Amino acid sequence: QVQLVESGGGLVQAGGSLRLSCAASGRTFSFSTYAMGWFRQASGKEREFVGASRWSGDSTYYADSVKGRFTISRDNAKNTMYLQMNSLKPEDTAVYYCAADRLLNLAPRAWDYWGQGTQVTVSS
Repeated sequence: QVQLVESGGGLVQAGGSLRLSCAASGRTFSFSTYAMGWFRQASGKEREFVGASRWSGDSTYYADSVKGRFTISRDNAKNTMYLQMNSLKPEDTAVYYCAADRLLNLAPRAWDYWGQGTQVTVSS
C-alpha cells in the first residue's frame, strides 16, 4: 500500500507563490524507483497533467500552461516531491494532486497511486 499526502495549498493573490509538498510512504514502496507527478482539477473540469518527474529526478516535464512558472523537484532521501508555483494566476485555481507510478505518463488514468489533494485558490 502506498500513501501520498499533499500539503502546502492555500489562498494566494495573483502573482504570488506557493510550494506544495507530496510525502510518500508505504511498507514496500521504493520512492526512488517511481515517477512522480502533479495533476490538478478545477471545479467542473477534468483532471489535467501539470508536471512530472522521472524516478531519478533528472528529467521533468510540464504542461504548457505552467511551463516557466512551476518547478518540480524531489528529494529521494526524504521520499518527498515538491511543486514550486510562481507567478500564480486565477486560472491555476484547482485541487492539486500528486501521483506515483512506475512509468511517467501524461494521462491521469495511467497513474497507480494518488493523494487526497490540496486546494489552491488564486484570487485576482
